[in-house]
Amino acid sequence: MNPSDRKPLLDPRDAGPAPAFSRQPQQPPGLASEMRPLPDHGETSYRGSGRLQGRKALVTGGDSGIGRAAAIAYAREGADVAINYLPAEESDAREVIALIEAEGRKAVALPGDITSEAFCQSLVEQAAEALGGLDILVNNAGRQQFANHISELSSEAFDLTYKTNVYAMFWITKAAVPLMKPGAAIINTSSVQAGKPSENLLDYASTKAAIAAFSQALAKQLAPQGIRVNAVAPGPYWTPLQSSGGQPMEKVMSFGESAPLGRPGQPAEIAGIYVLLASNESSYTTGQIWCSDGGSGVF
Repeated sequence: MNPSDRKPLLDPRDAGPAPAFSRQPQQPPGLASEMRPLPDHGETSYRGSGRLQGRKALVTGGDSGIGRAAAIAYAREGADVAINYLPAEESDAREVIALIEAEGRKAVALPGDITSEAFCQSLVEQAAEALGGLDILVNNAGRQQFANHISELSSEAFDLTYKTNVYAMFWITKAAVPLMKPGAAIINTSSVQAGKPSENLLDYASTKAAIAAFSQALAKQLAPQGIRVNAVAPGPYWTPLQSSGGQPMEKVMSFGESAPLGRPGQPAEIAGIYVLLASNESSYTTGQIWCSDGGSGVF
């Protein structure tokens, strides 16, 4: 190899912006386009190699954050992609649709509220019909709103977090499984909060623990059908989930500084895990929780 062809090493400490960040409160669900600095979802950096050529993927929460990074990576690996998001996130979603189409792949926009069981069933049906099948399901959409004490956490807020993070995953997966063939993959987004919960994320952390257990149990159920199920457990990643009420603003301003690498992760830095878990290279990997948290080592 010519030394000039060698890909340079990337110092992980300097691979993304580090705090302090500016105050940037948003109303939930928040927009990536309003964050400063803008998150890196791999828009210009992710390079595909055909690992998912011809696959059909549905990604919830695909407008921003980790879901957006996965959707971009899937398209650049050769997959057609349907994304779900809330109508309020339309402007972010349009950017993702354009990026998928720029790769010559089919992009399907399916806005709607996944806290409705009827919509979840319709979502899967629409995605499979538009894509011509369903090979990859990424249950990624989530709700996170901090509450400093259980006395401040209403039943309505608790219910909404569970409906968004757990019930929707159950409804969508239940509708998707009959449409999936051997070799298909289901990837759920858990969190390091499942293993090391923060005191102000009581409802969110408990849903993420439920997602981890759900994924491991479902993997055992679906192994005889040749369908793999895994979960990804991100640590502090720079997404609108944080600045739109997921953390107090003072924590957003210092977000990620306690990680050994001293900064939050950028969504592009976790996209490769979602690609790997969806690809044939992970054919013996199921029922696992894959963590990416900047070195804290929760899982």
